[in-house]
Amino acid sequence: MQTELVPELLATPEGQEADAILRACVHCGFCTATCPTYQLLGDELDGPRGRIYQIKLVLEGQTPTRTTQVHLDRCLTCRSCETTCPSGVRYARLADIGRAFVEERVRRPLSERLLRWALVKLVPYPRRFGPLLRLGQAVRPLLPALLKAKVPPPQVAGDWPRPAGGRRMLALAGCVQSVATPRTNAVAARVLARLGIDLIEAPGAGCCGAAAYHLNAHDEALAAMRRNIDAWWPEVEAGCEAIVVSASGCGAVVKEYGEILRHDRAYAEKARRIAALVRDPVEVLAGEDLGPLGSPGRGQRVAFHSPCTLQHGQGLRQVVEPILARLGFDLTVVPDAHLCCGSAGTYSITQPELSAQLRANKLAALESGEPEVIATANIGCQLHLQAASGPRVVHWLELIDPAGR
Repeated sequence: MQTELVPELLATPEGQEADAILRACVHCGFCTATCPTYQLLGDELDGPRGRIYQIKLVLEGQTPTRTTQVHLDRCLTCRSCETTCPSGVRYARLADIGRAFVEERVRRPLSERLLRWALVKLVPYPRRFGPLLRLGQAVRPLLPALLKAKVPPPQVAGDWPRPAGGRRMLALAGCVQSVATPRTNAVAARVLARLGIDLIEAPGAGCCGAAAYHLNAHDEALAAMRRNIDAWWPEVEAGCEAIVVSASGCGAVVKEYGEILRHDRAYAEKARRIAALVRDPVEVLAGEDLGPLGSPGRGQRVAFHSPCTLQHGQGLRQVVEPILARLGFDLTVVPDAHLCCGSAGTYSITQPELSAQLRANKLAALESGEPEVIATANIGCQLHLQAASGPRVVHWLELIDPAGR
């Protein structure tokens, strides 16, 4: 695609990056076939090809409008289009650049500004979000059905094994996951302990920065990323084997720390090294002898929802299912498994109607095989699906929890 970006923008690293991405796109339209919002709305401007064209126009000097902003907001950043694209167009990165550019030039309605401000100031901080969640859980029986469904019941994490002095890996505590589903990391620690691996959380590490970054609050997001790097660095220098991120959405972002911070002289090299150490739990288990875990499945029927951040963001497709099958679970067939469930970070809050439609479609696909349980690999998907699902929804590691048998 030919481009004529405005000279002052083309002189910046972001402008040069956007120009290269735009030139890679041949406008073939293959991406529209796998775009969830295009499938729902049937509008070219709500598909990757149309959004790329809108971004191109504003970067070339056309004044962005509120309409432009709305179409970009509707994108889930699920990255299914990237998996489909034969030209390797880095759409998600272009969307980040385009959204930030438009955000600076189009003033949002007050209600949106307040909502996005609240999300940035609350969600990434467990000490702020946690008390609100516990309050919601305390009055959950009194809440209207719609609101009640959004408040997950309290969860008991269980024991975290003491380090045995063997192999050592770090775990990202995260933000929402640490207070809403604390069992996930505790289960990861118990599973890895069975395999002879100590899993620890570093004090000071928290939100990966994704929530703020995708809401265009880049300064707050970058500060969170630097805090994590500082918190992890002593363990990295001491030779920790990997950084295990059990939420695939967080993992996808931390794996990109090196790219996001590449122009930061103080953090570029550290960020690159951190990103190289990040592993999703399935990447760790795939390289281990799983004999010590036994056969916990016992034929239990499981529908696995592969989060977009796992299959498209991290490129880990059809990796969890074989491990669950090896451990004795009966995996049901899930139609259109490449499509997003509608969670997409804060998307379920900022775009509730589209999110609800996508969830309904996803649950219909997941429940079509009549599973006993639905498993996933991301906190956002887990909470989003469980709010409307018949079968219970868990992180897939919970299925193989040694404490659960």
